[in-house]
Amino acid sequence: MNLENVKKILDGFGGHTVVVVGDFFLDQYLFIDPALNEISIETGKIAYQIVGKRPQPGAAGTVCNNLHALGIGKLIALTVIGDDGEGYELRQALAQRHIDIDNVLVSKERFTPTYTKPMLKTAEGEEEMNRQDCKNREPLSPSLEREIQKRLEALAPQANAVIVADQVQERNCGIVTDSLREFIADLAPRFPETIFFADSRERIGEFRNIVIKPNRFEAIQAVEASRKDNFSTPKAIQSALTLAQRSGKPVFLTLDKEGICPVYETAPAPIPCPPVTGPIDIVGAGDSVTAAIVSSLASKASLEQAAVIGNLAASITIRQLGTTGTASPAQVLEAWNANEELYKDI
Repeated sequence: MNLENVKKILDGFGGHTVVVVGDFFLDQYLFIDPALNEISIETGKIAYQIVGKRPQPGAAGTVCNNLHALGIGKLIALTVIGDDGEGYELRQALAQRHIDIDNVLVSKERFTPTYTKPMLKTAEGEEEMNRQDCKNREPLSPSLEREIQKRLEALAPQANAVIVADQVQERNCGIVTDSLREFIADLAPRFPETIFFADSRERIGEFRNIVIKPNRFEAIQAVEASRKDNFSTPKAIQSALTLAQRSGKPVFLTLDKEGICPVYETAPAPIPCPPVTGPIDIVGAGDSVTAAIVSSLASKASLEQAAVIGNLAASITIRQLGTTGTASPAQVLEAWNANEELYKDI
């Protein structure tokens, strides 16, 4: 891999259309100044005073944030959110990033999933306090499932890539239901030129006929659900090989500090991460890897080259503290120039 390869991959991003289907959350950052704390007359407890807020797309929206930062030509969000204030803020935040929201379905049956993240101002900067999660805990209705499937089938022919973002742990309570997984398994082979790619917190082993991205724990537990120990790298790679055989598509196994191991018919050694010094924040790093890998594959990168771009993007985003960071093509290129020796033999 050389500078010319990297530039060619990055230069292709602007010509791609990517559909992101799945669980879009609102990340609601609330900034608290402890110097302004008051004592509530009613409860006697501290009333924290919010002096600023920053709403931004989260979960599948974080993937979109990263795709937008990478310069993807057209981004289409496909999801269901609530008819509520959080939904309004989420749609506004997506639109500000030039993400197509024509397929963001608004339903009175649901509320907009929201991660509320209080951020306490400190002498050193900001410290995230206990997060408050607001999620739908009832199954998605069959009528909404059918509408998502109908729209995805219509969007697939125009997409270079479809990313499935399965965020919600409770089965069938998010957008990516059992029915949608089966539908995608049947849909993907009909469009062999379109990259179908999934990331899932709980059910990565249930996807078929599409590229998947588990971490070491997800890969091993997808193969051996009861395993509680031995999450070693060799064990994870062997599990990823099993998943690749099941899905019939490549697996990008993420191995935290050891990097990314692309697995298909064989498993090469993990492609290492660039060295990073100083404080880091890993929140959203996996989403930046997803965005970078998919964008690179759409630019006809090899599996190994896509893993390199994924590593470079993550090395940029983890240094952005107190937010789910993003990486631009210029930053990726700068990171390549700083780490060229690490990847010259890829």
